[in-house]
Order: sequence, then C-alpha cells, then structure tokens
Amino acid sequence: MRYELVVGLEVHCQLSTNSKAFCGCSTEFGKPANTNVCPVCLALPGALPVLNRRVIEDAVKLGLATDCTIARQSILARKNYFYPDLPKGYQISQYEEPVCSEGTVHVDTDEGRRDIRLVRIHVEEDAGKSIHDIGDDTFIDVNRCGVPLLEIVSYPDIRSAREASAYLQKLRQIVKYLGISDGNMEEGSLRCDANVSVRLKGAEEYGTRTEIKNMNSFKSVEKAIEYEAQRHIDVLESGGKIVQETRLWDADKQETRSMRGKEFAHDYRYFPDPDLVPVQIDDAMLESLKIELPEFPEARAERFVREFGIPGYDAGVLTAEREVADYFEEVVRCCGDAKAASNWVMGEVLRTLKENNIPVALFSVSPERLGGLIGLVAGGKISNTIAKQVFERMLETGDDAKAIVEKEGLAQVSDTAEIERVVQDILEANPGQVDQYRSGKTRIFGFFVGQCMKAMKGKANPVVVNEILKQTLDG
Repeated sequence: MRYELVVGLEVHCQLSTNSKAFCGCSTEFGKPANTNVCPVCLALPGALPVLNRRVIEDAVKLGLATDCTIARQSILARKNYFYPDLPKGYQISQYEEPVCSEGTVHVDTDEGRRDIRLVRIHVEEDAGKSIHDIGDDTFIDVNRCGVPLLEIVSYPDIRSAREASAYLQKLRQIVKYLGISDGNMEEGSLRCDANVSVRLKGAEEYGTRTEIKNMNSFKSVEKAIEYEAQRHIDVLESGGKIVQETRLWDADKQETRSMRGKEFAHDYRYFPDPDLVPVQIDDAMLESLKIELPEFPEARAERFVREFGIPGYDAGVLTAEREVADYFEEVVRCCGDAKAASNWVMGEVLRTLKENNIPVALFSVSPERLGGLIGLVAGGKISNTIAKQVFERMLETGDDAKAIVEKEGLAQVSDTAEIERVVQDILEANPGQVDQYRSGKTRIFGFFVGQCMKAMKGKANPVVVNEILKQTLDG
C-alpha cells in the first residue's frame, strides 16, 4: 500500500465520583431524567460552581500513571459553544494550562511494544443528553450536565486501526486499575473520537484529517478508522481533496457520514472562568497521591511469575483486571498452591464470570471457599472431576466445598478392596481389550482407567486405580 495511516485519539473518561465536578448532585447512572440536578448544573442565575477536589486528584493519578508532567498550577476555562443540552452555553474545561501534559501510554501490538505519546490530560464537565427517539420531538435530559470527565489527547502516533483499539483498551485498563472510572463504553464512561488522516509512505507532512465520533466499542473504533482511511485513499486516488470535518460513525451501515465542519480552538473563545480560582498542587498532595498508586499490570505480572512460579501467559491473563488479580492472590494465600489457583481462576472462575456477564466483585464463590476446594483436591479428599461438580454446587448453594462433599457423599474412595473389586469387574467385562493390552497395545490402558472411574462415578482415587490396574493387567 502506498499510504500510511495516521491517527490520534481524544478519549473522554467519566470519573467514578459520587458527586459532579462543580456541585453536589449525584452522578448515578440511569436515574429518571432531570432528577440529578441543582441550580449550579442547571445554570440558574446567581449559582456559583465549587470544584470537586476528587476530580483533580483523579486527574493527577492518571497523569502519574502515564508519566505526565503535573502542572503545579492549572487554569479552568470556559469553552463556549451552543448545544440544546448545555444549559450554561459554555462548558467548564481546560485549554492553555491543563493539569497533566506530555505523557506516554505503552501498548503491546503484534509488531511489539509501541509508545503512544500524550499531548495532555485535562479535566472538564460533561454536557447533557438530547433524546431523539421519543416521537417526533427532541427531549433534553440534563442529568449528565456537570458530570466530571478527563479528556486524554494523544499525539498522532497511532499507525493502524488495531493499534488504536489496543491503545484504548490499555487506557481503560489503567483507569480501572486506578479505580477512577469503570471504563464502561456502553454507558458512556469511556468515549472516543478519532482524528484520521493518510499520507504517502515516507512523507513527513500530515494529510488533512477528519474527526470521527459516535464509536461506543473497541470493535467500532477499529471498523470506523479502517473505513475512514479507505475513504481518504479513494478520494485522493480519484484526484479529490479531503475536507476537514467532523463525521459520525453509522454502525448499522458500517460507514461514516458528514456531521459538520471541523471547529478550531479559536471558535470556542476560551477564557479563564472568573468564578473559579487557579488549581494549586503542592508537594504534599503530589506525594500522597503517588503513595496511593496501585501496582500496575506489567509489574504485577512480572511479580506473579517471579513469586508464584506461574507461566508468563497465566500472569498476563490474571493481571488484566485488578479485581481478578486481587482475587487470585487471595486464593493463593488460602490454599498455598499458585498453579492450581491459576488454573481454577483462569478456567472455571473466568468462564463463569463471562457466561453471567458479572464482575468478580459479584462472584458468589469467595477466594476462601475456592481455596478450600483446591485444598480438598490437594489433600486427596476429592478428584479433579468431582471438584468441578462441587464447584457448580457451590455456585448454586453458596455452601463451602467441604460441607457439600460431606452432605452429598462425594469424598474420594481410596479403599483398595473396593477398587480391586471394580477393577476385576471391568476386566471380566472386557476380555477383548485385556487381550489387546497383554499383546502389547498398552495405549488401551486409558480405556480401563476411564471405565473404572465411570463405574465409581468419578469418586475413585485415580492414583490407586492406576496402581491396581497396572498390577492386575501385568500380573
């Protein structure tokens, strides 16, 4: 291909604060329209904003996590534009002096690690919501007005649609690890606009860019960027020129369409908000926030490999989400077997969470109970096969593994006399297979093991079964 894709992303991250950025109204999602409001977020005459300290703290945490320069003083500005769902007629944001600037997000791609540079991270308030799907009229819900956001602006360092998706997923992982946002794209907690252009390979000058909005999933980000890049190429190849504009992604038609001409910074007439003093960040605040930073996925995965001796792949899966990593570590503490804990969490636990579409915080089997189940297997009380049955019963009843095993008579049978009797019955019922084994076709041994385990409903000790079968067949 003669062209190179150039992409920069503007990501809006809704913070998980209980109250809005400049008033005490709730930020709870899904409340009845126009109920999370007050004179401040409704912009009633005489109402004055008061900055939520938590918003600045969360911005600084993200800045520290992405190696940004933290401004000791930053300015809150008015960004002026008209939307029907923007009561004030302006949005409180930042422009000339953002709280964080010049950071980096490290992204793993098929081609290796890529460093995506950040221009800035700044705080701002959200606008309301226009509702167009109730009859022929447009309705306004201002619940979201004043909800705190962080806008994360990257340099145009991204070179593929897949890389853009990987970058967005990495940002989501970081904000979730920090605990500053749930990163839920479906509820609008993470929203992304993409600035897309193409240029001939080897060229230094950027092509004319278009901005794409209305992408609400990682897959839609990829699809929209791929479509828009190809549209640019088709226009250029036919001798046309790209118009700088804002375009909407239509997921149903899998295409972008023109929305409006692209605004420039001067169109918004930024100026410092006269109702808000400059934000000051002193040494004490900065140091206290540094202490609150968590152990991030890469470092945690390295520690898991080093400390628990599990494979790198396992460590990567287990640390993808902070809550899952916490759960795994607690299971290890309870059972003392890191590899078994890894297998159970990566297998049965993650499968159950995915099937039920729930976070680990709502998972009904506590780390202590899973650790107890793993301990029963390690102690020879139950087999792995029975353990999976017990796990399903734990999900249904909420009982401990030990109680379920005792109540339902699932303890592993190691009684040699009983196992010898079952082995003898299996061999007598399958003389042809016995002859095959004794003639040298030893791979059929697994058949006998399976038949014995089936006859004893999975409760036989597999080690004892193997020993008795071997002795009997070879004797």
